[in-house]
Amino acid sequence: MSNISKEILRNYINEQNFKSPDDILAAMKDMFKDVLQEALEAEMDTQLGYDKYDVAEKQTQNSRNGYSKKTLKSELGTVQLNVPRDRNGEYEPKIIPKYQRNITGIEDKIMGLYAAGMTTRDITEQVKNLYDIELSAEMVSNITNRIIPVVSEWQNRPLEKTYSFVFMDAIHYKVREDKQIVVKAAYVVLGVTMDGKKEVLGIWVGANESSKFWLSVLNDLKNRGVKDVLIFCVDGLNGFKEAIGAVYPFAKIQRCIIHQLRSSMKYIPYKDRKAFASDLKSVYGAVNEDIALENLMAIKEKWQSKYPNAIKSWEDNWDNLITFFAFPDFIRKIIYTTNAIESLNSQFRKVTKTKLIFPNDDSLMKMLYLATQKVSKKWTRAYENWDLVISQLNILFSEILNKGA
Repeated sequence: MSNISKEILRNYINEQNFKSPDDILAAMKDMFKDVLQEALEAEMDTQLGYDKYDVAEKQTQNSRNGYSKKTLKSELGTVQLNVPRDRNGEYEPKIIPKYQRNITGIEDKIMGLYAAGMTTRDITEQVKNLYDIELSAEMVSNITNRIIPVVSEWQNRPLEKTYSFVFMDAIHYKVREDKQIVVKAAYVVLGVTMDGKKEVLGIWVGANESSKFWLSVLNDLKNRGVKDVLIFCVDGLNGFKEAIGAVYPFAKIQRCIIHQLRSSMKYIPYKDRKAFASDLKSVYGAVNEDIALENLMAIKEKWQSKYPNAIKSWEDNWDNLITFFAFPDFIRKIIYTTNAIESLNSQFRKVTKTKLIFPNDDSLMKMLYLATQKVSKKWTRAYENWDLVISQLNILFSEILNKGA
């Protein structure tokens, strides 16, 4: 069969006398149109029970009734077809359904380009170059708007009853609102299930980052079924502790050590930063809380007179900085920093870097949602040593985990 196909193909090539790849594409387009046309004719033959010119086989009162013209957009460009009609109006094309005018899968491609961070203008040019199909920026926007109900459904979906770790952070964008450009925060919550799998629990676009808004986010999680969170990993926003305590009073809170380092370093001039950072490593790198506190006191004695505010920020936040000392090394690595969510945010920044200003909240949410779906596909494995992690958590949080048993 394959030899016959090659022979037919070679004869066809010799007949066509191709001079360039464009000639081949044009011929493929004509062939594609011919095959589609024949497929429609074959469908009509099956519907009526007899071939077009074999009336002797006819066993029905129904018959062909001319054609209607149809223009299709395909990956080879625009194709004009003649769709056969029957007198009784019973024929419904299957290969190209009645109202379908696009067979490129182009909407999926547009979504993919949009998810990669391309602007609507860039997408229209790309589609024109690749498929010779004219799309306006407005049409591209309308196509991407079709996922807004999907985004809403995802944002309001039920969640797991318990999450082992929840990371919370915000990333800021410029959005047009009431003819003004305002800075808005996309509040991102990343959860780790009791099976060790990462999951974006939601993204909320709101006013600039505040503990009040975070409280509404936490209430939303509660309303969607999250009864317990074992450990929250957060940055240094004022009021975070109070907001978490109001909704999840039994949860532990770990303030991100990296955020704390950055916060205290802003008080240190360049000449002393290396030495100060090295000393702080003896605090968060200590084997336990007692040694960490001893080392902090030693640092205080050494630097207090020069940089009192840098030391004070560690003392003021000590309760939430030392949570990770209660756990073994393989859990400490997960919770002492919000790297998990910062890694997600870096992916968001990649796809949004071409958008200096978003026209509205929906536009921002569409792009972040599509980026989330893309990143989430890679999260197929649980955290390393998860069996050890969960056995420790089951013991340390037994009261919370067993209260509903």
